[in-house]
Amino acid sequence: MSFSEPSVVAGQPSIARNRLVLVVYTAAIFVSALLLFSVQPLFTKMVLPRLGGSPAVWSVAMVFFQSLLLGGYAYAHYLMQIRNRTIPVAIHLVLLAIALLSLPLSIAGGWGEPPTSGYALWLLGLFVVSIGLPFFALAANNPLLQAWFVRTGHPNGPDPYFLYASSNIGSFLALLSYPVLLEPMFTLRTQNLIWTGGYGLLILLIAACAVLMLRSPVMAAADIRAEDTHSPAPPWILRARWIFLAAVPSGLLIAVTAHISTDVAAAPLLWVLPLSLYLLTWVLVFQSRPLLPHKWMLLLQPLAIAGVIVLLAFGGEQNLLLTLGGHQLCFFVIAMACHGELARTRPAAKYLTGFYVALSFGGMVGGLFAGLIAPFTFSWIAEYPILLALAALCRPSGGNERLPRWSQWYWPFLAALAVALILPAFYTGKMFSWLDEHRVWVIGAVGVLSALLALGLNANRWKIFATVAVALVLLRAYPSDDGRVETVRSFFGVHKIVVTPNGQYHVLMHGTTIHGAEKFQNDDGTPVTGRPEPITYYHKDGGIGQAIAAVRERKGAPLRAAVIGLGSGTLTCASEPGENWKFFEIDQSMVDTAKDPKYFTYIQKCEPDLKPVIGDARLTFAREPDGIYDLIVIDAYSSDAIPIHLATEEAMKIYKDKLAPQGAVVMHVSNRHLELSSVVVGIADANDLKSWVYNEDSGRDNEYIFSTSVVVSAREDADVGKLASSEDWALEEADEQQRVWTDDYSNVLGAVWRRLKNGEE
Repeated sequence: MSFSEPSVVAGQPSIARNRLVLVVYTAAIFVSALLLFSVQPLFTKMVLPRLGGSPAVWSVAMVFFQSLLLGGYAYAHYLMQIRNRTIPVAIHLVLLAIALLSLPLSIAGGWGEPPTSGYALWLLGLFVVSIGLPFFALAANNPLLQAWFVRTGHPNGPDPYFLYASSNIGSFLALLSYPVLLEPMFTLRTQNLIWTGGYGLLILLIAACAVLMLRSPVMAAADIRAEDTHSPAPPWILRARWIFLAAVPSGLLIAVTAHISTDVAAAPLLWVLPLSLYLLTWVLVFQSRPLLPHKWMLLLQPLAIAGVIVLLAFGGEQNLLLTLGGHQLCFFVIAMACHGELARTRPAAKYLTGFYVALSFGGMVGGLFAGLIAPFTFSWIAEYPILLALAALCRPSGGNERLPRWSQWYWPFLAALAVALILPAFYTGKMFSWLDEHRVWVIGAVGVLSALLALGLNANRWKIFATVAVALVLLRAYPSDDGRVETVRSFFGVHKIVVTPNGQYHVLMHGTTIHGAEKFQNDDGTPVTGRPEPITYYHKDGGIGQAIAAVRERKGAPLRAAVIGLGSGTLTCASEPGENWKFFEIDQSMVDTAKDPKYFTYIQKCEPDLKPVIGDARLTFAREPDGIYDLIVIDAYSSDAIPIHLATEEAMKIYKDKLAPQGAVVMHVSNRHLELSSVVVGIADANDLKSWVYNEDSGRDNEYIFSTSVVVSAREDADVGKLASSEDWALEEADEQQRVWTDDYSNVLGAVWRRLKNGEE
């Protein structure tokens, strides 16, 4: 008698054995999901320093994870087509063992420095060669173990989808615990070792699952499978709908994450919040008795879509809680409605692995669109509104519309409304100015109309989709920025160049954050001539201006300076004749924008021969000669998404090594959501540098003269000249209770908490 054909035992397995099977399989699926989704923020954080901390790194990472998830699900599907029960077990255990040999996680050799272009493809390649094998093996576990569970003869075998909830609970807890527990408590190395130990435990659990399945009574398992034999195969139109229902929330996940992380930080804290909610929806919809009934979610879904439209119209990014809470709550409801439809239409257990292949394929399609295709196709974040409109098509076809006599006139009414509201956007004049002035109310009203169609008239989903589309077109036709707007998009984000209504200022924005501005016209309407005056954060009386002047006065000779972060090129006009200023910038599109005189003239008039060093400053600046710079200005993370790897102890050591004997490091740390001054003081103290902190309230923000927070670090008091004795600059000591940020450790949650605690949010 072979091991794969155990003796037939009369009747069903014992209650005790059924309990053991349930416990072991639940534990294995839970641990597998825990590892699968904790590796995502863990490894992505390891990769971030290679590409400037860009939020796009997470978007591309999500494409990789979703694509490999599809590969794992397809592998499981075809493995379970093998009739012999021993062969799939042996193949999968060998795969897990081979993957174990590639641990602990590390960036593969030869992938230390990215190319000058093609970042997304390079990043995908890095992920594939570094963690492709262990992630692929983990990705296959969920459908594979569920298929094994069906063959154990357990009474719950005919409907094993409850194990999917267990899987997603593990995923949910892994992601939620990362920014709250793992990131603040452990270094990356320790996290990596814990993860490797968990992988070894998982192999033992899966081996136990295999033994339980192979020793199960053949007849019991056959009886359960026999219940499905009369279930018809899902039609292709249903399979296509599964793909669509999975693709929309998957793409929305990346779009929402990019939207909220642009103005705060490219950090696991902000990645895992929407991804945790996404996984939570899978947990809730596959419960035997859903905590949130599907019909409730279908009722709330149109309100959630309208809610996002209103949030986008208001531009709630100025308020952290509104940005994080509002967009994610609406995303949760939309995802619940889509995934609820998937749960409602799921097939019999016989077609389980094929169902999961369709789900993962849809997830990959949504991820590819939002993470790779959209950034190269659109010059603005178009994927968010596009996917929002498509979410309306995820609703079930529905029954009869209420008030059919009126509903038949809705299409001509919507067409007339669209023409009446969109056409004026192409004209100027006082007769249309009321649309600009009341844009929030007009756009919000159209969004609410789409919700009323669904809730009040039980309208056809295509009517809801078309109404939502009109509202989203209005968002683009009537932007919240005053004046003319042009957008420039690259791997590192979307930059807007706003020309104020009277043409007086040109303003560079990233998200809702101003990164620089230039005055083109005087108050009397005459053009500004001569050398442009630095404004925004860089005005001569601000923190950065004072620091530059103090170091220049202390030296008594022309400065040799390095600036990390180009922006609109404002600081090129902070130099004086005879000085040597070198700029480092990661984004070539930013250099092209700053050099274009139709946008800004700082570089043209102050440093016409400027050739910035392109690449991540942690890599490019580290190659500079030691001990040559009198002044180093770090201006790469002001008031929005921060590249954390430029604010670590190791980064400060690089800056210190490049300083001349009496040089100083100036760090611009203005930020709406994170308290970064104490972080810089800590990393400077770890390198035996003193730090002076400047917090300014200019009171002239309406003149594009902005308040700034600046930290200057140097070896001795004399190195910063008159700043050391200035009342505006405070000598700060490092907080011994606050852990120093390193390449191995950072705590964004703590920085957010300090900002909220100080009442500065």
